[in-house]
Amino acid sequence: MNTFTTILIAVLVFGFLILIHEFGHYIFARIFGVTVKEFSIGMGPKLLWYDSKKSGIRYTLAALPLGGFVSMAGEDEESDDPNSFDKKPAWQRFIITAAGATINIIAGLLAMTILCSLVPKDGTTPLGGTTIHSFIESEELTHSSEEYGLRVGDTVTRVNGKRVSILDELSYEIMRNGNKPIDLAVERTVVVNEQTGEKKTETVILEDVVFPTAVEQEQTFGMMDFRVWGEKQTVGSVLSHSLKKSVLIVRMCWESLFDLITGRYTLAAVSGPVGISSAIGDAARAGASTLLYMVALISINLGVMNLLPLPALDGGRLLCLLIEMVTRKKIPAKIEGMIHGIGLILLLLLSVFIMFKDIFQLLG
Repeated sequence: MNTFTTILIAVLVFGFLILIHEFGHYIFARIFGVTVKEFSIGMGPKLLWYDSKKSGIRYTLAALPLGGFVSMAGEDEESDDPNSFDKKPAWQRFIITAAGATINIIAGLLAMTILCSLVPKDGTTPLGGTTIHSFIESEELTHSSEEYGLRVGDTVTRVNGKRVSILDELSYEIMRNGNKPIDLAVERTVVVNEQTGEKKTETVILEDVVFPTAVEQEQTFGMMDFRVWGEKQTVGSVLSHSLKKSVLIVRMCWESLFDLITGRYTLAAVSGPVGISSAIGDAARAGASTLLYMVALISINLGVMNLLPLPALDGGRLLCLLIEMVTRKKIPAKIEGMIHGIGLILLLLLSVFIMFKDIFQLLG
């Protein structure tokens, strides 16, 4: 896959996710009768635009596919328009503000459902469980978790006390916590009567299990050194895995942010549009399933990050609306606009920093 194709795929993915995000704001603004002045996909210089004679809304396509916006009367300032955003009840403004991130999360869940419904060419199932099928043998692995008591046929149910029920949850917990010895709870079938073949399942606690590790971007991660059995694809199993995978992505997003704040991860592990575009290109080269997973991952992350209670983000606006709904007092538009304006400047500076960091990493 050449560079042009990689860039094109990245632009299409970003453009689609931005489109549905802004469409969420737009459609609920129209439902609640808010005056919409402009609906833009992309930022920066305008490439194309169309002014609707019926609604008066300007629809814009801008040069940089790194954002977008829905401009509503009375959104960041007081307006005399009777249908302005600030004239609407707080609950309607809350729904309009939350709609973009919510649609991104729903789109990610739908993409994950499609992914779990696909059958690979080799006929295997994409629904990995937590029952150990076999251990990976490699000269590069200095040791194996099998040495610490794990057995083929064990079903891992908890990692350091956290319940796991699908492969994604299991591999994530080992990756995140396996840089040091961890405790595992497994369900193990044992023979209680060799003559009759009677068996029973018991819970076994394995303490201080050591997994192989790998170092990436100066961070040490645990490596899962075994394969697991898959589950049969049914409507129920597909929906269950899709939901659990999506919830895990939300959790990964929050925990990665926590790890960044606490210093476990550095800014070197953070990627912006350039780094994500490179990852999308790698995913596209790996195949449709990997690309679809990347789309689900980015879409859910976009939704979750937008809900952070920070100025300039949807979450920051939702926090102001919650304060208004509790206190019954509206924050003055000028003050709120100033808060979000400062937040936007800081967000743009951080974005520029991360963009140059990604470029330098790509250049080696």
